[in-house]
Amino acid sequence: MFGKPSSMLLTRRSHGRQIKAILRALFLTLLAGAGISSPHAGVAAEGPSGLPLPRFVTTRSNPINVRVGPGTKYDVAWVYVKAGTPVEIIQEFDTWRKIRDADGSEGWLHQNLLQGKRAGIVAPWKPAGEQVALLRSADDSSGVRAWLTPSFRVDIKECDGKWCEVVATTHPVNGNPQSFDGYLHQTDLWGVYKDEEFD
Repeated sequence: MFGKPSSMLLTRRSHGRQIKAILRALFLTLLAGAGISSPHAGVAAEGPSGLPLPRFVTTRSNPINVRVGPGTKYDVAWVYVKAGTPVEIIQEFDTWRKIRDADGSEGWLHQNLLQGKRAGIVAPWKPAGEQVALLRSADDSSGVRAWLTPSFRVDIKECDGKWCEVVATTHPVNGNPQSFDGYLHQTDLWGVYKDEEFD
């Protein structure tokens, strides 16, 4: 199967995620009542690899088969056809990583198919007709370098907790790619956590 799962599968997954969210909320309530803090309350948990969970990474190559379980014996759920797609690692099992993408779909990838380079998706939750300003500097009054549409992919250079410096590259059908350096509000990006800082 190439592409994303059908809407029917996504509906079933959404129902499953709702149940998981309810159970997680109940579990966190019980922990709070017992005076135990959650590892996601301010500080990420550490996975078996010694790296934080959850964390954002990008796909290393293409095409990449995303599987329904942690191993090559499991069926292919969908295929990533572009390298550099941002994904969130939410679980680790041996050399396999459970990932979530910007639309909430989850699957498993081998660790060798992922890299630490950061990328983001511009406000995928906004309606298609809206645009987000890529600014010249980390200041709302600075000039606009380009207007980006929701779900546009950008490379992330660094984030300071409020702003992210990014590179947006267009890929026109006829002509050469053109890149624009600029700044986005951190809250306008999927692929970076609220208040996360890195360079």
